[in-house]
Parts: sequence; C-alpha cells; structure tokens
Amino acid sequence: MKILVIAPHPDDEVLGCGGTIAKYAARGDKVNVCYVTKAYPPDWSDEYLQKKDEEIKQSNAILGISKRFDLDYPTVMLDTIPQKEVNTSLAEIIAEIHPDYTFIPHRGDLNNDHRIVHDAALVVLRPISHRCTHIFSYEILSETEWGTGLYTFEPRYYVNISDTIETKIKAMDAFKTELKESPHPRSLEVIRYLARKRGSEILVDAAEAFMPIRIIEE
Repeated sequence: MKILVIAPHPDDEVLGCGGTIAKYAARGDKVNVCYVTKAYPPDWSDEYLQKKDEEIKQSNAILGISKRFDLDYPTVMLDTIPQKEVNTSLAEIIAEIHPDYTFIPHRGDLNNDHRIVHDAALVVLRPISHRCTHIFSYEILSETEWGTGLYTFEPRYYVNISDTIETKIKAMDAFKTELKESPHPRSLEVIRYLARKRGSEILVDAAEAFMPIRIIEE
C-alpha cells in the first residue's frame, strides 16, 4: 500500500500520525511525507536550519519513512503564495506517488498554514484526477485543540499504536528544536497522554485518531 502524509511543517507528521506511520512502515507499506513549508533566514539562523534538517532526517529514519518531499514554501507565510501554485505543487507529488491512503491536517487548526494545506490537498485529491481511496485528517497538539470551533475535530477512525507509541515518542524526541516542557502540549509527556486518551476510547493502550474525509470501497 502507498501512503502519503502531507505535513504543513516538519514534526506535524509525527504529532498527528507518528505511531500510524511506524505501524504501516513496519508491515512493509511505503510511507511518504511531504513537507509543505520550511523555516527561512533571517527569521531563523543558519545553525537552526541545519539542525532542523538533521532532526528531520533522524526522525524520518526512526519512523521508517520511504521518501521525503519538500515544497519549501515559507513557514507561516503560506497565505502569501497563490493557491493555484500550492495546488499544482501538491498535484505533482500525488501524480508521482498515486497514494492509496492520504493523511492531511485538520481544517479547523489554529495555524493558517494547516488550513491552506487542508484545502489544497482536497482540491488535488478529487477523484477526477487520482482515485485515492482513503483520505483522513489528523490532529496536531497545540493547533487542533486551540483552533476554531467552526470545525470541530470529531474522530471516527482509530489506529491502535500500542506497539509503536514508543517509536512515535522517539521520533518526536529527535525534534529538539520543537519540544517543550510539560504541561505544554508539545511535550513528550502530553503526547503520551493524548495517545493514551485516544487509546482509552477504543480500549487499547495507545491510539491515534482521525477524521475520515472520503473512503471509497472498490
């Protein structure tokens, strides 16, 4: 099976799908990640940018990601890019991968980059161009729970990550530039809390939760 995770920023894929990525990769599926934006100078130092790229490579290796795509649009400035350009860039990746499963950020996230990526992804994933049979949105700590109430995250699809939660934690621990101390939501402790919370909803030790957007039974 071919899987694509579209992440507005590096580490979103770990927060939202890390355990699921590791689970699918371990069973032999090809999991690809597309980073839509990146940090840039002078807002971020050259030292930070180099360290961040090393963190991405390390985290990808831990999860077992097959291929990484970088669109390199400016972080937190995606609203300055024509929507058509973003759509076209994502469409090229979809055409290369032909994913069976695609995971995208939630429409109601606080960060505007996330909302733009969500909309662009749905445009290019219309079945008129590529028949992706399963499309899900994922939740991201410090973005989804603080987002607009107009689009509530209501999970209806769960993945048991009891066997891969520690892999998710290790992959997130690689992102030293992004980690915070508890009780900040982007702390390892709270990441583990959410996994246990979602797990309790389906009576397993740990889970990740998703909102199904479109599922096609062939």
